[in-house]
Amino acid sequence: MALEVTVDGGLRDAEAALATLVEDRVAGRIFAHDATLWGEAAAAEAAIRLGWTDVAATAERLIAEIEQLRSDLRADGVDRVVLCGMGGSSLAPAVITRWAGVDLTMIDSTHPDVVRRALAGDLARTAVVVSSKSGGTIETRSHLAAFEDAFRVAGIEPSERIIIVTDPGSPLDEESRAAGRRVFTADPNVGGRFSALTAFGLVPAGLAGADLGRLLQDAEAVRASVSSDHAENPALRLASAIYAGLPRRFVLALVEDGSAAWGLGHWIEQLVAESTGKEGQGVLPVALDAGAPEFATVPASVTVVRLAGDGGEVAEVSGQRASIGVAGTLGAQVLTWEVATAVLGRLMGIDPFNQPDVESAKVAARSALDSDTAAPGGDDGAELAGSGGARVLSTPSGVDVSDVTGFIGQVRQAAQHAGYLSLQAYLDPQGDESEPLHTLRDRLAEATGCPVALGWGPSYLHSTGQLHKGGPAAAVFLQLTEADPEPLPIPGSDRGFDALITAQARGDRSVLAERDRPVFAIECADPAATVRALTEALSSLD
Repeated sequence: MALEVTVDGGLRDAEAALATLVEDRVAGRIFAHDATLWGEAAAAEAAIRLGWTDVAATAERLIAEIEQLRSDLRADGVDRVVLCGMGGSSLAPAVITRWAGVDLTMIDSTHPDVVRRALAGDLARTAVVVSSKSGGTIETRSHLAAFEDAFRVAGIEPSERIIIVTDPGSPLDEESRAAGRRVFTADPNVGGRFSALTAFGLVPAGLAGADLGRLLQDAEAVRASVSSDHAENPALRLASAIYAGLPRRFVLALVEDGSAAWGLGHWIEQLVAESTGKEGQGVLPVALDAGAPEFATVPASVTVVRLAGDGGEVAEVSGQRASIGVAGTLGAQVLTWEVATAVLGRLMGIDPFNQPDVESAKVAARSALDSDTAAPGGDDGAELAGSGGARVLSTPSGVDVSDVTGFIGQVRQAAQHAGYLSLQAYLDPQGDESEPLHTLRDRLAEATGCPVALGWGPSYLHSTGQLHKGGPAAAVFLQLTEADPEPLPIPGSDRGFDALITAQARGDRSVLAERDRPVFAIECADPAATVRALTEALSSLD
């Protein structure tokens, strides 16, 4: 079998949901593009979002075009591929290239140091893929401007090295054709987070050297089983098992077996969280290392999900109250999780294809970027003693702290009664603070007894951000930003990447606060020192 789903522990009551799905012929109707499955209000959106069930029809032609372009680029000495994309435009190619064992430089951040490192690579060997479904994503538009300028400075014609992936007719499509860039248009009837097996996932991964034919074959191998209206359908079994834990166990703690060390959990985070996190409901996947504290205690809000490759082990973790195992090839995993997510929307009574709360943070970020004044919430806050020079930007109403121990103590107290803690880092994912942040994440999970999701901003805004704002009001948020990151201009703009990432953080926390989500936020003069100080202070409270 191309893919297998196993269910253990407290989720065996999923059979009732599974029987209903089979009786209602939900799987077959998804592949028949039945837009009525999610209710009348969702029908219009669903009618233009089910193209992901038929990707094989155009894959052969698309793969041939990708392979020809890769050959042409290699003949010109171009063997370094940089991907500029957010959310579904970046997460799927990252997984595919790890699975294939090929190199892809990915930019899904607006932190100046991230962009600066990518620009500092050997441009003579570089092709840049700019992916944006709408064609207007502020992050990727800024990346595009930066690389165009860098190529010109290096004496390289930008249109010969910049490849565009977008929807047909988008602003990026039209201007790119006029500029002579190579353009791949994707199926407009596929939403971004369901686009892994479309041009958004295949173009950058294929140019980097991934075996796209094998990936698609593996997906097609499971198609018959995930489209069948039978109780053995692994996608129906997966959706039913997740649904059986709701609303209490709404967090999925994802761990990958060595046979599936592809980073698949981060792609699942976006697919499931953005699809289900709305109307006060939601399922939050959190990708974790095998030694994470959540697997030792299994908090009440958690269902453990073990991911394995074809033939890998998904045995139950000792002491688990509830667990799900999913084993199969990458292509099979992708299609199965996509079907299961659509089915989960049906079970939850929500539209899995919209994202009503994502735009709010974008609007707030644009407003902050256009404003020269500090946003309400403490941007002129006092220094936090003992924190390495950090300043408090915001705390929940009524919380007053003056030192790092009091600050992290208040975070711990609030999180002990929460369904999860979201640690949001508007910092450099490869900076000196990266390893200390993962240590802080583990210590917070131990100290609070609740699952902790670490998200790098602004990337997570295109992933779990929808759930944070539209999902269950059961979280505490700890946001870390950097004071005065080294400026990096955005060509053609009067603001730089430093201003952009600062505005995105400010906009995000303002929307969370407006929705009565408790936000603790600090601005770090030395992020690594501040993170270490928080960890030490947390340990001192024990």
